[in-house]
Amino acid sequence: MIHQIELNGVNKFYGAYHALRNIDLQIRRGAFVALVGPSGCGKSTLLRSLAGLERISTGELLIAGERMNDVPPRKRDLAMVFQSYALYPHMTVEENLTYSLRVRGVNKAEARKAAAEVAATTGLSELLHRYPRELSGGQRQRVAMSRAIIRHPKAFLFDEPLSNLDASLRVHMRKEIRALHDKLGATSVYVTHDQIEAMTMADHVVVMRQGVIEQQGAPLDLYDRPVNKFVAGFIGSPAMNFIPAEVDADGRSLTLALETPQRIALSIARPPGEKLIAGLRPEHLEIVPSGEGQLQLRVGVVEMTGTNSYVASDGSPEIMILQSGRTIAKRGDVLSVAFSENHLNLFSAETGMRI
Repeated sequence: MIHQIELNGVNKFYGAYHALRNIDLQIRRGAFVALVGPSGCGKSTLLRSLAGLERISTGELLIAGERMNDVPPRKRDLAMVFQSYALYPHMTVEENLTYSLRVRGVNKAEARKAAAEVAATTGLSELLHRYPRELSGGQRQRVAMSRAIIRHPKAFLFDEPLSNLDASLRVHMRKEIRALHDKLGATSVYVTHDQIEAMTMADHVVVMRQGVIEQQGAPLDLYDRPVNKFVAGFIGSPAMNFIPAEVDADGRSLTLALETPQRIALSIARPPGEKLIAGLRPEHLEIVPSGEGQLQLRVGVVEMTGTNSYVASDGSPEIMILQSGRTIAKRGDVLSVAFSENHLNLFSAETGMRI
């Protein structure tokens, strides 16, 4: 099988700084892949390396089966959409859309026809004669995407394209981008620091840290079985609760280092005295009648949004509980909290790796 994009053992150095470390990534034709991670993790460097804006130090990049390491950006047949839109302010929407075609020698009539077809797809037909300054942020982003679509590239590269938009427009635009991707049958690589964007838009999520791919796979696979504490804490909102713990002398129970140490049962024996980190997602914790849960937690802060309630325990580590709807819990209450053992994640306190 020939992948649309393939990176084999790719490294990128800036002097002594190792920005990308042995990146292996295969992207099938028609996939929507999100690169996600904290600032400085290497996701934008990886995207720019695909585009040819950064030169790969070692390793191999293939696009549609062809080696691209030394091919200049304009010959890679990739379209990049930036967060800054990068529109020509002195050109109308139509002129912005047709610019790349005109540079390639396409005649004016054909270029205008192509612009009209793309504008119909992206909802810009009524805006073709406006200038960028006359458009909203969402409309400008649509123009930037349309300018990429009109070229029919081998892949679309999105560099945090929605970060300049307000929250409600971001939600709307990510649906538009995904719908366009599906309609065009495109291959898309999408960089974002927002893991909600990655989880809701992508078929395949790549989590990066310090230039390394920590884990990649389907969004729910990363959510259900994170390979380490970093991925577990990065994927999911609110973030997973982490509690230092130690395996008891019997090897079949675990003492959690809460304000008041608490013991929970283990279904699989572990070495007595082993230091672990117990991970529990806020949405997997349930407030139950007194004495019926595995944990007893004193309430510190309650936040209600109408749709959900966020109940945070007092003390350290803080434990967050996410409830659907409204809660009757209030500061100072002692709650009995239950969870399914299937939802208990255990990580090595030494390495951070999943057990």
